Amino acid sequence: MTRPSPGDGGPGATTARVPGALAEPVEPVGRGWTAALSLANGAIWVGWFGPLQILLASQARDFAPGSGMSKETVLAWVTGAGAVVSLLANPFFGALSDRTTSRRGRRTPWIVAGAAGGALSLLLLARAGGVWTMAAGWCLVQLTLNAAFAAVTAAVPDRVPRRQRGAVGGWLGAAQILGVVGGTGLATAAGGIGAGYVACAVCTAAGVVPYVLRHRDLRLAREDRAQWSWRGFLAGFWLSPRRYPDLGWAWLTRFLINLSNSLVLLYLLYYLRDRLHYADPDQGVLILTAVNSLTLLATVVAGGVWSDRVGRRKPFVVWSGMLMAVATAALAGWQTWPGAVVASAVLGVGFGVFTSVDFALMTDVLPTALDRGKDLGVINVANALPQVAAPALAAPIVTYLGGYRVLYLVAAVIGLGGAVLVGRIRGVE
Repeated sequence: MTRPSPGDGGPGATTARVPGALAEPVEPVGRGWTAALSLANGAIWVGWFGPLQILLASQARDFAPGSGMSKETVLAWVTGAGAVVSLLANPFFGALSDRTTSRRGRRTPWIVAGAAGGALSLLLLARAGGVWTMAAGWCLVQLTLNAAFAAVTAAVPDRVPRRQRGAVGGWLGAAQILGVVGGTGLATAAGGIGAGYVACAVCTAAGVVPYVLRHRDLRLAREDRAQWSWRGFLAGFWLSPRRYPDLGWAWLTRFLINLSNSLVLLYLLYYLRDRLHYADPDQGVLILTAVNSLTLLATVVAGGVWSDRVGRRKPFVVWSGMLMAVATAALAGWQTWPGAVVASAVLGVGFGVFTSVDFALMTDVLPTALDRGKDLGVINVANALPQVAAPALAAPIVTYLGGYRVLYLVAAVIGLGGAVLVGRIRGVE
């Protein structure tokens, strides 16, 4: 067995080499640490997207006849309830991990509890007997896996120096995409709803084990923990844009670009069927998703590494946002199947760079080390909120305000606005 590097925090690392929990990290993390954290991140996304892509839709189809609702309505209510839980759970558990003084550190207990709870919740969801138990099970999955996800993302600013965060963010982004694909594959190949949930549960629990066992977390001293009060705890979730303008602009940038991307994806099946009259729209969505994923994987790590080497973040976020806006506008102006393929490829290139570099940018504008988990949780709301806002915005545009051409032009303008607003961030080069 090779001896871990000082930054790995493994069994061979000495205490003197490990910075305090609230110190700005300076020791580079090793490949083993990055690989283990990326594996844990990918496992969490397996637990989310196996159900989201395949299993929940299958259950909704089975439970709809006895519920008085269509399968589409059942699925919308269940996933909507889960989205609300996700919006609240991520910053909440991030804040709890910030205050944790366990011997195992601030983040590891929540990674363990969240992954184990997520696996058990997936097994409970497999035994759901109707719409209400299905909704309750999915809300439990969102609650528990967000606890683990909040801790995993907070581990990056805890341990990774600024000059390395683009690369680490790229590997986390690659693991996220592979987790989405892997979760979908497991749910499909398992041979049934129950077996699919079991496969996703096992993968979710097993994926965090290497990080938990091999890499020591940073321990927060009790004297460094903020004094407890419910009022102070709840008030901490409001991050004033006036007091923290860089964080406010960074949050708005992420929200707008993710909203643009959500608008593109939301009605892609209907766009192929009703506008392009593609012969097999289901297969078309699969092809476009594969093209998008391949180009995203090709750029997500490379973009982060390049950003680290040149020591800059904002130009990468600006140009990736602009590239995505151009691709989105192409869906409005070049409404053919080849146009859709090219747009999907270009969107993947842009979103790959954006995913890794924007994550590094977010960690660079965090206000305090004491609240890294909570603040990143608030930032992560900018990922989940567009999934709620996109349907409310897209439906009236497609139905009453000009159809898909106008929808994609609006999405392009929103994404372009997000890219331009990156320039308002002053504290990062």
